[in-house]
Amino acid sequence: MPFIGENLKVNGARLWDSLMEMAKIGPGVAGGNNRQTVTDEDSEGRHLFKHWCEAAGCTMGLDTMGNMFATRAGTNPDALPVYVGSHLDTQPTGGKYDGVLGVLSGLEIIRTMNDLDIKTKHPVVVTNWTNEEGTRYAPAMLSSGVFAGLHTQEWAYDRVDADGKTFGNELKRIGWQGSEVVGARKMHAFFELHIEQGPILEAEGKDIGIVTHGQGLSWTQITITGSDAHTGSTPMPMRKNAGLAMARILDKVDEIALSHAPHAVGAAGHIDVFPNSRNVIPGKVIFTVDFRSPNLDVITDMEARLRIDAQKIVDTMGLKIEFEKVGGFDPVTFDEGCVSAVRKAAKSLGYSHMNLISGAGHDACWINRIAPTAMVMCPCVGGLSHNEAEEISPEWATAGTDVLMHAVLETAQIVS
Repeated sequence: MPFIGENLKVNGARLWDSLMEMAKIGPGVAGGNNRQTVTDEDSEGRHLFKHWCEAAGCTMGLDTMGNMFATRAGTNPDALPVYVGSHLDTQPTGGKYDGVLGVLSGLEIIRTMNDLDIKTKHPVVVTNWTNEEGTRYAPAMLSSGVFAGLHTQEWAYDRVDADGKTFGNELKRIGWQGSEVVGARKMHAFFELHIEQGPILEAEGKDIGIVTHGQGLSWTQITITGSDAHTGSTPMPMRKNAGLAMARILDKVDEIALSHAPHAVGAAGHIDVFPNSRNVIPGKVIFTVDFRSPNLDVITDMEARLRIDAQKIVDTMGLKIEFEKVGGFDPVTFDEGCVSAVRKAAKSLGYSHMNLISGAGHDACWINRIAPTAMVMCPCVGGLSHNEAEEISPEWATAGTDVLMHAVLETAQIVS
C-alpha cells in the first residue's frame, strides 16, 4: 500500500463553504439551525447532500429508515465498505456543526480522493443517519439504533411527536422512505467526526480528540407526590412539599456524581412541577435524573444510591415516591484498530491530540456494536453545543477532516 504522506490534506475552504451552504437550510432565529428530523427542512438538506454526492460520482442508497448512503466504489467488488458519517438533523435551536460536520467531512474526503485520483480497495460510503438528535422523536440515535438491531422498525415508525404525528408517516410524507432493508449493509469499519460538545480540547489547546470510549447513560424518572397547599397560610411543619424533596434529592445527585470524579456526571434536565403556581406549594414533581460514566459498575452504583437516598428523604418528609428507568445504554469501548488508525493519522499530520471519553451519545455508539468503529473530535468554542451560538473554526474543521481522511484511507487501503 502506498504511503499516505503528510502532504495529503483536504480542501478546507471547500469544506467550510459546504458547511455554510447547508446552514442556509432551516435557519434558526439566532444564527444557528432548526432542521429537525423528517421535516420539510430536513428534506431540503437531504436533497442538497444527495446532489453534492452524485456530483462527486457517488451512488446514493436509501433504506427504509431514511438513512442515506453515498458510495464511492472500490477496486475490489467483494471488499466490505468503510463507512464514514454522522447526521444532518439538528436541535430546534441547534448549531451549524453538530452532526453536519461529520457528514460533510465525509463528502470532502470523497472530493479530495477524486481530485487526487486516489483509489481504494474497499468502497468508501458517506452516511447520513436519520434522527440522531431524538428531539422531535425520542429516543436519540433512532435510525442507527434500528440499523444495529436495538429497536425494531415497527416500533420506530410508531414514535409520536408533540403534534401526534408518527415518525413513519412523516418520513414517508417528505419522500425519504427508501426500499433498502435497514441493517442489511455490512461494514468493514465506521468512522465519525464530531465536534466535542465540551470544553476540554479548547482548554487543553489540542487540535484533535481521539475518542477511546463513550459514556454509558442512565435515565431514572422520579415522581414525588405530596400535597398542594397555600404558600402563605400553611405552617412549615405541616407542609408536604414535593418541590423541597426534589431539591434535596438533586443535591444528592450532585454528591453521588462527584464521588466518582472525574469521569462521572449527574443532573436533572427534565423537571415538571405541579401545579406550578406562584402561591401553591408543589404537591407533585416529575423529574429525570441523568447519570453518565464510562464505567458500568459506576452507573450501577449511582443508580442504587439514588434510590436509597431519595427514599430516605421522602420517608422523613411523609411523601410518596416512584422510580422508573426510562432510558439508558451501556458504556462503549471503541475498536482498538480503528482508534489506532486515528491516532496514527493525528501523529503523522503533526496535529496536537489527546484521548477523550465522549459524554454524549452518537450514532457511532450503536454502530460500534456491529462493526469496528472509532470517533474523531475537534474543539468547539467554550464547549457550547445544542445552542445556536455553537461555533468552531475553519482550522479545527479542516484538522479533524484531515485526520478522518487518513484514518479512512488507511482502513480502506489505497491501491493507487
